[in-house]
Amino acid sequence: MKKLISLLLVVCMTVLLFAGCANNTAKVKVIDINLTEEEYAFGVDKDQPELLEKVNKFVEKIKKDGTFDKICNSYFGDGEKTAVVSAKEDPTKDQLVVATNAQFEPFEYKKGDSFYGIDMEIAKLLADELGKELVIKDMEFDAVCLTVGQHKCDIAMAGLTVNEKREAYVTFSTPYYTANQKLVVKGDDKTFDECKTTEDVEKILNSFDASKKIGFQNGTTGGFYVQGDEDWGFPGYKVTTKGYGSGSVAVQDMINGNIDYVVIDADPAAFIVKAINEVA
Repeated sequence: MKKLISLLLVVCMTVLLFAGCANNTAKVKVIDINLTEEEYAFGVDKDQPELLEKVNKFVEKIKKDGTFDKICNSYFGDGEKTAVVSAKEDPTKDQLVVATNAQFEPFEYKKGDSFYGIDMEIAKLLADELGKELVIKDMEFDAVCLTVGQHKCDIAMAGLTVNEKREAYVTFSTPYYTANQKLVVKGDDKTFDECKTTEDVEKILNSFDASKKIGFQNGTTGGFYVQGDEDWGFPGYKVTTKGYGSGSVAVQDMINGNIDYVVIDADPAAFIVKAINEVA
């Protein structure tokens, strides 16, 4: 009887050990190899050259005096994040109206009625510098530059990569951030584990056919990279592609088994993966 009880205890402990290991397995992971290199800038209304000049001077100022690094430390380090509240749009008031897509942590996202993120904190400081009240209009990413181009907003602040297509709608400020696209895969996917370079990853991506499905956030560089775009210099791949309203929704759909991979900006990818893996 004692031997039987001992055996049962061993079996139970083994089961619990494996269960614990399973729980510790990451649901998703980022392949830590840059697929692209690009620059973020703010998109200013073409009819407001004076605003562009002031924005460029402001970007230069916060980069020089350490303010930009301090803001970044709030999201990448141990600094304290600052909530940003939007005023109601009122044409009778002197306001800075910002177009954004608050689905792009750590650059712009929402908690309740407050905005957070690198761009949003910069937006608040910029409005204060200009002596204006800040209005933030949250919309689909595809509409951000278009809305500024239609003079419905003064400036687009949404983790925007500088590109000629977008320059049809806005005038870009001095770039303030260098970004990259990265591949997000399921935690147990070993397809890219041996890759050391961008060429290694792209060789595997080029081997895929339409049976592989890759997701991205609509209107972002990730979509242009996967689908291919001559203006961006991306040849694209022979995979099946699917756009989503946000990178987090795309990654969740991958977990659900509806797509195989996701290509999104590196920093949002890291935040999304961390958030998902922390959920029990």
